[in-house]
Amino acid sequence: MAPQNRLIWLVALTAVPLTVAAALSPAMATAVIVIVAIVMVIAAGDAAAGIGIFAGLTVSAPRGARLTRDAEGKIELAVIDRRGRALRLRAVLALPPEISCPQADIAFRLKPQPAGPSSAYAVWDCRPARRGRFILETCWVETPSPLGLWAMRKALPVRVEVSVYPNLGAERRSVAALFLNRGGYGIHAQRQIGQGRDFEKLRAYIPGDSYADIHWKATAKRGRPVTKIYQIERTQEVYVLIDSSRLSGRAIAVPGVPRGDGLEDLGGTTNMLERFVTASLVLAMAAQRQGDLLGLLTFTTQVDRFLSARGGRGHFRACRDTLLNVQPSAVTPDFGELFSFVRTRLRRRALLIILTNLDDPIIAEQFAHHVQVVSRQHLVLVSSLKNPDVAPLFEREAASVEEIYAGLGGHLQWRRLRELEWTLRRRGINFHQLNNETLSAQLISQYVAVKQRQLL
Repeated sequence: MAPQNRLIWLVALTAVPLTVAAALSPAMATAVIVIVAIVMVIAAGDAAAGIGIFAGLTVSAPRGARLTRDAEGKIELAVIDRRGRALRLRAVLALPPEISCPQADIAFRLKPQPAGPSSAYAVWDCRPARRGRFILETCWVETPSPLGLWAMRKALPVRVEVSVYPNLGAERRSVAALFLNRGGYGIHAQRQIGQGRDFEKLRAYIPGDSYADIHWKATAKRGRPVTKIYQIERTQEVYVLIDSSRLSGRAIAVPGVPRGDGLEDLGGTTNMLERFVTASLVLAMAAQRQGDLLGLLTFTTQVDRFLSARGGRGHFRACRDTLLNVQPSAVTPDFGELFSFVRTRLRRRALLIILTNLDDPIIAEQFAHHVQVVSRQHLVLVSSLKNPDVAPLFEREAASVEEIYAGLGGHLQWRRLRELEWTLRRRGINFHQLNNETLSAQLISQYVAVKQRQLL
């Protein structure tokens, strides 16, 4: 408990004048002592009466809190008094440093309820700065004592699960054209070429059928020509494999993105994994609109999280919850363990989009060796974020000797990545270095190109 202004004024208006009076007139000493003792007894009695004032008071979170990174949100708590009393309360929620709140304490009142418990809601306006799941376990409440001389305080237990999801607003604005319902894929209708590879049934041969479509085993068994019939592949499996090892923990800059109201979202600094998570969720929305099934997999030295390919809004929420707590780990990825898991778990041919960073030559060599386990069965696309310092030597003008040496290092790394790209391409694997600003749009463009050419 803490003294209130009322107690301070009471002491100032009684003890100080009476002490001065007793000093000037010794005959009043006994009366002064009695009056001061009465004041002390009143203050002590008020403090004793306020000790049990929190009995029957509970704090709960009826719905938890779902927030978006770098966006305004609210955390709501329900304060219930089973005695139905009228109380003036001030509450302070123990927030983690990743969630900023301009107003730390909230003042509110509980209205008296003679027939049942009284309740009220306390709402904190906050802005989270990091994605993840946070558990709030303490709420400090304060109320005045019956005479208002003391502020009684107590820490009440509460369990609030705060889920902070990635902010997809800027990414959705950057790929808005791909979500328009004009022709199926985007602004322009795109012609599907080739024939579907999804087998439908067998039928008797009709003059004019291609010899490539004849099912020779069925022909030999039945003694007459039999033709295979295909259907256009509409529902395909797409898996996004996200590297959450140390390779994805590097810091990168996030540029400002213009909004529809003429303002601009301020940029900042994040890591590669955060960009991978955001782009994966945007790709999940695109796959949902195309009717495909999307699955997720995160890996480090082993497969950490795996979500089978499905569709629908409920599955998108499951993908978002799966990626909620994914953070970079200070370990080196094990691609052998990854592709062994994929080879044994994914029976149906699928599109594998691997988001990782292969600028380390040793790790790139291991990746090129182990990816052959799945490249013959699945269609593999490898994407990484482009480093602006990795470029051909004479692409930019150098102003000093230090910049020349930095350019030489960037050129050597660029050359190694080009050789890796050629090596993977000979094995039927596409390797792309994508721009940070347009990562989501480029991923969706690759996905649309695969759908158009029916490579699956």
